[in-house]
Amino acid sequence: MQTAIAIVTNTPPWVFAVLALLIWQGCMALRPSSQPLPRMLIIPAVFLLMGISRLVLGARSIDLLLIWLAGAAVFAALALYTGPRSVTIDGETGRILRPGSLVPLIRNLSVFLLQYTVAVVTAMKLGAAWEVAAAGQAVSGACAGYFLGWTIVLLRSYRARIAAPAMP
Repeated sequence: MQTAIAIVTNTPPWVFAVLALLIWQGCMALRPSSQPLPRMLIIPAVFLLMGISRLVLGARSIDLLLIWLAGAAVFAALALYTGPRSVTIDGETGRILRPGSLVPLIRNLSVFLLQYTVAVVTAMKLGAAWEVAAAGQAVSGACAGYFLGWTIVLLRSYRARIAAPAMP
């Protein structure tokens, strides 16, 4: 119990702010809604920045850089294959219409917990330094790659819908 308390008390406050944002966004995604494109890009931007920050702060060797890039490439490809191919757009406002779904909440909290776990393991030095760093870079690259790919698919789909002539 003392370890859990130490972990929580040593967690920077901004981490709890990000967690609160993810929970709030995930709960909002449970109901059908319409959102402007920039708001749809907030969560992907947060995770992309988190992934890039770990690369910048933690890739101390070419091996770690390659691990980050491999994770990013694999998960970017996954997102390019599974991302939001078809979006429904309100023709008058340009807002994206979204059905309610539990998927964003589960996905975002899972990614957050993976990133948080890697940060805790790194801070506590719970494993061999290189293996922990490699796992951290793999997770970080995968998260950044996935959300970059997802954003690309969303933007392509959005542009295609905007450019398509309106159906009568």
